[in-house]
Order: sequence, then C-alpha cells, then structure tokens
Amino acid sequence: MAALVTLRLGYLYPDLLNLYGDRGNILTLVRRIRWRGLDVVVREIGLGERPDFAELDLVFIGGGQDREQALIAEDLAGVKADGLRAAVEAGLPLLAVCGGYQLLGRFYRTGDGRELPGAGVLDLWTEAGKRRMIGNVVIETDLWMEEPRTIVGFENHSGRTFLGPGCRPLGRVRVGGGNNGRDGGEGAVHRSAVGTYLHGPVLPKNPRLADWLLERALERRRGTAGLAPLDDAVEVAAHHAAIERARATRR
Repeated sequence: MAALVTLRLGYLYPDLLNLYGDRGNILTLVRRIRWRGLDVVVREIGLGERPDFAELDLVFIGGGQDREQALIAEDLAGVKADGLRAAVEAGLPLLAVCGGYQLLGRFYRTGDGRELPGAGVLDLWTEAGKRRMIGNVVIETDLWMEEPRTIVGFENHSGRTFLGPGCRPLGRVRVGGGNNGRDGGEGAVHRSAVGTYLHGPVLPKNPRLADWLLERALERRRGTAGLAPLDDAVEVAAHHAAIERARATRR
C-alpha cells in the first residue's frame, strides 16, 4: 500500500496578517488537499523564527494594515528573506496577498516617505498612492489553459505596485484597479510564486488557482502534478456570480 502523501504548508505571520479573511486561503488549500485523500500539516511561522523553507511544500502570507506591515518588514527582510528567496528560486510554490505581496518585493515606500525593506523574493516595488483602489476585480490569466481563465476577488489598497523584468503579471485587469491603476496588470508571477492584491479570500472562488498551487507543490514533492478532479460546481457558480457582480458595479 502506497504511503500517504503529506504536504507541508507554511503560514507566515498568521497573528498579524489576516486581513479580510485571508486565513480562508489556508482553509481552502487544506480542504482541497484532504478531499483528494492526501494529508497536510500547517506550520504557523511568526516573528523571529527562521524556518528551513526548503522543507516546506507551499507557503502563504496574507495582508495587513501599515502598522502590521511595519512590524514584520524587518523580520521578513532580515531573518527570513535569504531562505525564502532561495526556496522560491528552487521552485517552492507561494501565495502572497496584498500587504504580504508588497513586502516580498524590493521595498514599500509609505505615504510619509518611510521605506520599508522588502524580502526581494519578487522583482517589484510599491509606493503609497493618494487614492485607495476599492472594489470587485476580474482579471484574465494565462497561468493555465483550462476554463475559466478568469480570477475574481476584492481589492482595497492605496499601494501602487510596479513590476520589474523578473516578474510577469498574474493577469490583465477587466474590472478593477489592479497593481497600480495604470498599466492594466494585476498581481505577479515568478516561477511558482504568485502575488496578488485580491482578498475575498481569493482561493475559495478561484479553485483553479488553488489547484495550480497544489499541482506545483506535488510536482516538486513527487515529480508529478496530477490531482484527482473535484466537483467544483458550487465554487464555479460563486466565481461566475462574482464576475456578474463586478460587471454590474462597474456599470
């Protein structure tokens, strides 16, 4: 009898970065792993800890207010950055949302001119803007070929994020502001690492994105990305309802 595969999921700063229900992304990943007869262990990683990221199969970091970002910025950039950056370059899948997304870049320049250090995992930088971008978002992605190739969520941020040549956008904005409200991009992708401004939380209404991350984790662990199909009728219905609501609010 084959041994049960156990995926190791790292959750960065769960006590500080859990804005707009971002913990729901962890719950979604855990459920979708276990529904397929696999197992998962979630390791919560806080300030001052220096984990071996190479031993993890997938990492998540959520969003927070400026106060929480300031608390973790030096820890992330000084304590965890080298190990996390090396693991991502070696193929570690990662999902970063909003504040966590910003702090994985080169730096975040606040409205009062302070510059919070970034971890340098993603080739991007963020500057505070004067107007918040708030509302429902729909983007089109080329991260996979199967339908739906849309990602939906909710954004609420004043940061303006700009990508360097080391990243490509997660998708093109069809409704909403996206990274900066100018260039039409939302989020960032580098190797198997994904950053996005989309809350909601983002994964329950976007099961294809959740499975893309899990496929990368399994591929890295056992050399194959195969996932048993799930009945996602409810999730897909929620996805399409979110698209209709976003389009209605735009009108």
